[in-house]
Amino acid sequence: MTALGAPRSTRTRGRSLRTRHLRVLRRTTRPTEEPRPDRSPRVVVLTARVGAGHDRAAYELAARLRARGAVVDVHDYLDALPRYGQVIIGDGYGFTVNRMPRFFDWLFYALEHRWDVRGIILTFLTFSERTVRRWTRDADVVVSTFPLSCQTLGRMRAAGRIGVPVISYLTDPAPHRMWLHPGVDTHLSVTSACAAAADAMYGVDVRPAGPLVGPAFSRAHTDADRAETRRELGLGDDETAVLISAGSLGLGDVPSLVSAALTNPATHVVVLCGRNTTLRTELDAMPRVTALGWRDDVPALMGACDVLLHNAGGLSVTEALVANLPAVTYCPIPGHGRANATVLADAGLAPWPTTPEALAEVLDGISRTSPLSPWPTDPDGDVAEIVLGAAGERAQVAAAS
Repeated sequence: MTALGAPRSTRTRGRSLRTRHLRVLRRTTRPTEEPRPDRSPRVVVLTARVGAGHDRAAYELAARLRARGAVVDVHDYLDALPRYGQVIIGDGYGFTVNRMPRFFDWLFYALEHRWDVRGIILTFLTFSERTVRRWTRDADVVVSTFPLSCQTLGRMRAAGRIGVPVISYLTDPAPHRMWLHPGVDTHLSVTSACAAAADAMYGVDVRPAGPLVGPAFSRAHTDADRAETRRELGLGDDETAVLISAGSLGLGDVPSLVSAALTNPATHVVVLCGRNTTLRTELDAMPRVTALGWRDDVPALMGACDVLLHNAGGLSVTEALVANLPAVTYCPIPGHGRANATVLADAGLAPWPTTPEALAEVLDGISRTSPLSPWPTDPDGDVAEIVLGAAGERAQVAAAS
């Protein structure tokens, strides 16, 4: 069985994505444009306002590329879709996770295993192609940090409607089909664990390239900084500070995470509720709980806390690993949340206790030992360097043609 619960034999019917990738490359003629050596490389990055993880990765990549002299345009993929599609995807994500978790779990399963459901989604995404073509017309390389835009770019690249390299950057710890397309030139991941899972589950070559988070997360915090932040949060010197991140939308059964964490009498819980004001009001009344709204000082908060407790496995886990903050999964959200939890646990990046008692034991161990989840990935080149390298190779091919 794979990490997503699907037998390896069912990953495709008769051929792996790698085989399909090779066949696409053999049969596709891709247009090229005249090289323009007198200008900086132009990179187009597609993200989406679905949570905050895709956007943060996109804008961090844009900052790194601009620092290296590239011209970067970042576009929200949802803006290329009809208005009703923007509402369904943009607003529907948080609604279904919180209000219809069983449906969200079924949808995630169906996108993995049912060609009819996946076909409906992919057909709808074709409405974005005209706008995406306009966005990418003068690009030297195009990058996606969102799975649906990865599908559109891969399809257009395979059909010859995009004539420059396309790169997909997987922001999730666990790969899934919507992140992968045979028309994409290069798939990148944060960790080697994600790359290994993609190879085992789908036969796709994914290159581990490290995290796309701000430099503040890797900076060391002094004891004075840590003490000051803990005082501001109302944390005692002897308390184990548990930072709970539920994403920008406050997704999942966060009160259950808080209650489970409080099973350990030594813990004080700091909750990042994002923009979910209702959740913040509910939790702020609980003892030994500090509920916060949207914050821009997450690196300082991670430096002040002792462990990250998460339920989704997205950008917050990457930030914690960079900050050398132990991460623990508990009560993950359906669909990709459980898939992420599986990959993280199997790779030893974040334990996944399943009962309050087990969680209390893990938290008690963290208070006495070194971090359980040190940064383990073996990046194969910086993401920005890989992107600019693809732009350079494209220019060389165009010059030789």
